[in-house]
Order: sequence, then C-alpha cells, then structure tokens
Amino acid sequence: MTTTQELAMEGEKHLEETIEAAFQIISAMNDELCNPSLWSTSATASSTTGSNGSALVSADAAGIDGAPHHSESGGGGGGGGSGNSALDEASLRYKNSVTSLRAVIAAIPNSQKAKVSEAENGLGTPEEEDEIEKLEEKALSLRKEIAEKNVHVKELIDKFRQLIADISTWQSPCSV
Repeated sequence: MTTTQELAMEGEKHLEETIEAAFQIISAMNDELCNPSLWSTSATASSTTGSNGSALVSADAAGIDGAPHHSESGGGGGGGGSGNSALDEASLRYKNSVTSLRAVIAAIPNSQKAKVSEAENGLGTPEEEDEIEKLEEKALSLRKEIAEKNVHVKELIDKFRQLIADISTWQSPCSV
C-alpha cells in the first residue's frame, strides 16, 4: 500500500510535469503567433498583398473562417506543420500529466482511510497497548504534579513580593 507521503511526492512530480507541459503549450503558441511562416496560407497570402492594417484584418478573418488552429493536427500551410506538432505534443503531455495528477489526488483519501482503519483494527500487540496505557497514565500524573508545583511556585512568588515590599519599607528614609 502506498503511503500518503509517497502519494504526495508522486503528485508533486505530476504537478511539475503539468506545469512544464503548460509552459511548452504557451511557448508553442507564442512561436506560432510570432512566426508568420507558421500561419495559414490564406493569412500569409493576404498579409503579403495588403497594407499593414489589412493584413491584420485578413489574418483575423482567416482565423475566423476556419484556418487550422492549435488544437487541430497537421499544420497551417507554408511550413506550419512544425509549430502545430510541438503544440499538439505539449497538449498531449499536459492532458496525460493532469490525468495522472487527478488519479494521485483521488488516491490520497483512500490511503488515509486505510491508515485509519489499520489503527482502528488494533494491529498493535497487547504489550504495545499496555505500554501506551501506562504512558498515558504517567503523562496524566505528571500533568497533575506540574499543576501542584505551579501552585506552590505562585505562593512562593507572592511571599517573595511581600518580603521585598517589607524590606523596601524598612529601608525608606525615616523622618526624625
């Protein structure tokens, strides 16, 4: 059976993989958006024929008209296959790591329940249980002893304060 601590370490590993994959998705999207050669052919064709303002509008319109997006496999034209495959690979890694992370998170409560049921089933030996009971009794008696000593210390402190007050009264200058 896997302990909660082992599950936590495995979950941390999957979380790091998820973050890394998400970063790769963002990097691939950035590469795709920053590199006109990775855009669809209709967007690149209109960007070469029109002015700067119309190229932007044409590229936006191409995206709306159904040009390949990052979630589609293949590529946009004009050498766009490499950008999409990196994005698809990162997306697949992200989905797999999230699935693994969810599985680990779901396993943690089961691990804790198993640990509690083992403790409830009394897997300890009778000698261990007797030892635990003796230690609990000793702890209780020590707490009582500390409480009694605290009361005694308080009484001594009060007497000491009274003694200091008496001494300071005796040492005060007398008027003759």
